[in-house]
Amino acid sequence: MCACLSEKGSLAQVKHVVLVLSGKGGVGKSTITTELALALVHAGKKVGILDVDLCGPSIPRMLSVGKPEVHQCDAGWVPVYADPQQKLAIMSIGFLLEDSDEAVIWRGPKKTALIGQFVSDVAWGELDILLVDTPPGTSDEHLAVLENLRKHRVDGAVLVTTPQAVSTGDVRREITFCKKTAVKILGIVENMSGFVCPHCSECSNVFSKGGGEELAKLTGSVFLGSVPLDPLLTATLEEGRDFLQAFPESSTYTAISQIVNTVLSSLDA
Repeated sequence: MCACLSEKGSLAQVKHVVLVLSGKGGVGKSTITTELALALVHAGKKVGILDVDLCGPSIPRMLSVGKPEVHQCDAGWVPVYADPQQKLAIMSIGFLLEDSDEAVIWRGPKKTALIGQFVSDVAWGELDILLVDTPPGTSDEHLAVLENLRKHRVDGAVLVTTPQAVSTGDVRREITFCKKTAVKILGIVENMSGFVCPHCSECSNVFSKGGGEELAKLTGSVFLGSVPLDPLLTATLEEGRDFLQAFPESSTYTAISQIVNTVLSSLDA
């Protein structure tokens, strides 16, 4: 069914809503969001990505959708599709900026208003899972997302960290935020966990290893898995290609697939 013909209420036909959170910037949250979405599509799911990282919208580039014109229908804004089969829908502030190099210099109320529009006025149609790529930290934007989504449902959050103590310390505060706002923690992903050599495929612990798993144990959270720093993954994201389709034999593919399977099991429980 075309999103424009679906019933009123942008999330009325969305089965599950999952937030992707991080305590700080630069941990690869948008990378994890992109790969989760692609893995879910490969698993036969219809997926949406709501990119509310207002100051750094990376999703359009990572999925090679460029800067298409956003259309409206009776039900609201029509999302942009990353594939001909229309299995992966996207809405991002990156589509609304006239210049991709333009800085978003907005005060809180304007950001909050746009997030409200993104949550309530996008005609998603039927989706199995909507992933919400949030800004880093625990700011007004997060509260605006939650306040608007609570009218519908938030199934939980996936937290992204890197192995270092500086990152896990910030994610610990994100866990506190989730508990205070009654958001279920689906689990923690340790990103950039080792470096995969592009020549021999051996994984070296450049940034240390195990910080995310240790944090999960300390906080009683589920550890979803580790994703290494893989030059092949980096290259495909830069080029807007599907890493999972291009390198199904890689250890990074296995790691991402296992994370997705665990998240799906949690949502179906």
